[in-house]
Amino acid sequence: MSHQGIVLGAIADDFTGATDLANNLVRGGMRCLQVIGVPQEAVDLHDVDAVVVALKSRSCPVQDAVTDSLAALEWLREQGALQLFFKYCSTFDSTDEGNIGPVADALLERLHAHQTVMVPAFPVNGRTVYQGHLFVGDRLLNDSGMQHHPLNPMQDADLVRVLSRQTPHPVGLANRAVLAKGTEATRSHLSTLAEQGVRHVICDSLDEQDLDVLSEATATMVLVTGGSGLGQALPAQYRALGWLEDIAEPGRLAPATGGALVLSGSCSRATLAQVADFVAKHPDGGFALDPLALAEGEQQQQQALAFARQRLSDNAPVLIYASADPEKVKNAQASLGVERAGHLVEEALSQLAVTLVQEGVGRLLVAGGETSGAVVSALGVTTLRIGEQIDPGVPWTQAPLPGHDAPLSLALKSGNFGGVDFFTRAFEVLA
Repeated sequence: MSHQGIVLGAIADDFTGATDLANNLVRGGMRCLQVIGVPQEAVDLHDVDAVVVALKSRSCPVQDAVTDSLAALEWLREQGALQLFFKYCSTFDSTDEGNIGPVADALLERLHAHQTVMVPAFPVNGRTVYQGHLFVGDRLLNDSGMQHHPLNPMQDADLVRVLSRQTPHPVGLANRAVLAKGTEATRSHLSTLAEQGVRHVICDSLDEQDLDVLSEATATMVLVTGGSGLGQALPAQYRALGWLEDIAEPGRLAPATGGALVLSGSCSRATLAQVADFVAKHPDGGFALDPLALAEGEQQQQQALAFARQRLSDNAPVLIYASADPEKVKNAQASLGVERAGHLVEEALSQLAVTLVQEGVGRLLVAGGETSGAVVSALGVTTLRIGEQIDPGVPWTQAPLPGHDAPLSLALKSGNFGGVDFFTRAFEVLA
């Protein structure tokens, strides 16, 4: 165990995806830090086994995605990472031009490596790959709703074909029949493909067992790529290789302090149910923001602030939400334009977060990927220590804040994640 530095360095193409991976690494037994963008100053990596760099490289121009990913790679190599992981969504979310293929190519070239695997499957969340075809639940990807995605519509479930349109290099397949024969057979298959010049290998995975075989077969590969399913399987391999010690509580955080606040900007079905559950349990505990009222000036934001202050002074649970049913959202978008309606909500919620954290909120839960990004930016958070998960894919985290003695406890939830009682139960989980 003489290795100085981190064991795993991961590059994630969006914020919530980074948290999802970090959460799985903690569950696998690694102490994990998430950094937002490539750090510009020194980061304390004492007692840290894995670092996940969260980028915004999923839907940006290809060249920007490549440049940012290479900068993250260089920084992670400087921290001593023994293996690198390029993390993208388990729906292989990209266009025919990229960004998965071009980023993977650029990373391989920089590392002088000849091959990597593509393992997007996350079976526990219903994402499986069979004969190179990606399924969401029991539907092929292009029949799962993802074909209508506003940014990256996925109209082809054959990942070998999808990736072949994004890279000039050959793309191969490690199918289920190979994995079923075990680690050695899988390793030998990858070597044969490498001899044939196959640079990218799409891997089938139907269950955790397949991921275990793949993680064992690829643990010494310099670069692996995929979803967070593979992330959960890798730590056991690092322990087997002697790279990682047994860690009793990898998700242990400092004791939480301060008032508790929930901010919700997501309008997904799961979040709407969570808002309804909270308001049913705390009839006086919720304040609804309306984009149309926000557009008229400061008044509504001031009302929300006064409401929150009153509740917090009574140590009562407080929720401020712009989550509304699709009809309401459409009306606001029609009146204000899609971009402005979204921006008004994000701006209001992030400003409320800044003011109320300054006044003593120490436990903050934010629902919605875009809202989470806006709140984190407004608070100036750049590093998150990853704690135990509340629900699959959503851990508590802690962030140091300048001028504050205690770290801020922060839970950032993608719109679709979490059980119906998430907004109340999350605080019970936090010690």
